[in-house]
Amino acid sequence: MSEQLPLMDESEDKHRSRAIYILPNLFTTAALFAGFYAIVQAMNGFFEQAAVAIFVAMVLDGLDGRVARLTNTQSQFGAEYDSLSDMVAFGAAPALVTYEWALKDLGKLGWIAAFIYCVSAALRLARFNTNIAVVDKRFFQGLPSPAAAALLTGFVWVMIDNGFSGAETFIGIPVRYLACGFAMFSGISMVTNVLFWSGKDINLRRAVPFAVPLLIVGVLAAVSSYPPGVLFGLFVCYGLSGYAMTAVRRLRKCRTPAQK
Repeated sequence: MSEQLPLMDESEDKHRSRAIYILPNLFTTAALFAGFYAIVQAMNGFFEQAAVAIFVAMVLDGLDGRVARLTNTQSQFGAEYDSLSDMVAFGAAPALVTYEWALKDLGKLGWIAAFIYCVSAALRLARFNTNIAVVDKRFFQGLPSPAAAALLTGFVWVMIDNGFSGAETFIGIPVRYLACGFAMFSGISMVTNVLFWSGKDINLRRAVPFAVPLLIVGVLAAVSSYPPGVLFGLFVCYGLSGYAMTAVRRLRKCRTPAQK
């Protein structure tokens, strides 16, 4: 009996790795649809709707894994499908939306910047899949692709919401060059070794101080008051947080006397 149990467990693991579960994959499919919808809207010139669709994809992408864990329906198929969905929603879609809105007026520089972002998203996802068993789950190695997509398309959304097009100038700088800078920064940040807090160490079942729910309510109220600006600001802070934490760690190492 004791010799058969490992065989049963191994069979279960193989079945689970090949299994296709409906519920979590519905969320993944919805995120993929949102990314595809963003591409279609950008091709039709509706850039604000395209940017909003990518943010919707980001929410759906955050739900599929949690639903899979809560319902115990994780599978290798779901993990691979999620990566392919992420490549469309957070790799190809933001690059195309930004290119159509502003970068195509820059000629070669524009499509090179869009490609740098797109290929960085692909490399980021490939590295995440291969390193998932060895990295510290408290941190992401490199900026996660949903956050990079939110940073890039958040800039597009804020500019459009304030009446700026990709051909205009903002604070003395052509908007197309700002978009190019955000595309390159977001892309390069995805493939760096800089660590970004993942939030996976948060225990939702643990008791928290009363100030925490108040803070959450405050953030939700701020987002609802002006979604484009607040969301863009939050992701700018997150995009800079990894570099800030890296700088702090290096300063601490420099100040700490060498141990003999």
